[in-house]
Amino acid sequence: MRTLAVVTELGRRSVRQTFRRPQLIAPLLIIPTLLLAVQSAGAGRAVDLPGFPPVESFFDFLLAGAMIQSALLAGNSGGIALAIDIEMGFTDRLLAAPIPRFAIVAGRLAGTAAMGAVTAVWFLAIGLAFGVRIEEGVLGALLMIVLVTLAALAFGTLGAALALRSGSASVVQGTFPLVFVILFLSTAFFPADLLLEPAQTIARINPLSFIAEAVRDPVISVFSGRELLEGFAGIVLVGAIGLTLCSMALRRRLRMG
Repeated sequence: MRTLAVVTELGRRSVRQTFRRPQLIAPLLIIPTLLLAVQSAGAGRAVDLPGFPPVESFFDFLLAGAMIQSALLAGNSGGIALAIDIEMGFTDRLLAAPIPRFAIVAGRLAGTAAMGAVTAVWFLAIGLAFGVRIEEGVLGALLMIVLVTLAALAFGTLGAALALRSGSASVVQGTFPLVFVILFLSTAFFPADLLLEPAQTIARINPLSFIAEAVRDPVISVFSGRELLEGFAGIVLVGAIGLTLCSMALRRRLRMG
C-alpha cells in the first residue's frame, strides 16, 4: 500500500508537470490535431483508391492514427520530463529515499498512461463532433480509450529508458522526429496494401500497425477479436522491450551513482 501511494503521488506530479509545461502538453494535443485536420482535408479523396478499406471518410480512417501519434508523443514527453527530473537532481533524491526503485519509473509511467487517456478522450470528442460514427457504440469507445492508454504506457517505457540511460532532456527530445518516421512506416495513416516497398513490408511487421488497427476497428467495422488480440500483442511487445531497457538503464545509473 505504501508503494502504491508513492506511485500514485508521483503519477499525479507527472500529470501536473505535463499540464504546467507547454512544451510537454502542446505536442500531445496540438500537433496530432493539426495533422488530422490537414491530412483529412488535403487527402480526403484517398478513400476512392482501389483497395482502400470501406470507410465513411478519410477522417474516420485517420482518427486512430492521430490517437496513436498522440500516445507516442505522450511517451516521448514523459521521457523528457523524467530527464528534466534527473538533470535537476529530483531523481537522485528519490533514489536516496526509502522506496522501491521501480516505483520511481512506475510513477512516471502512471502519469504517461493518464495523459494517454486524456488524449484518447480528446480525439474521441473531436471525432464525434465531426460526425465519426463508432460502430461498436459506447463499448467500442471505451475499448479505444483503454487501448490508447495502454499504448501510451508502453511507449512511455521507451522514453523512460532513454531518459535513464542518457540523463539528458535534449537527447530524449532529439528522438522526436523518429516518432514520425515510425508512424509513417505503419498503417496509422495509410493502408499497408497501398504502400510501396519496402514501406509495405515494414508496415506489416511494425507493432504500431497492429495497435493502430485495433484502435481503428471499432470505428470502421464490427468487433474483430483478431484485431484486438493483435493490438494487445503489439502493446505487450513494445512494453516488454521498454521495461527491459528501463531495468538495464536503472541498474546502470545506480552503479554509476
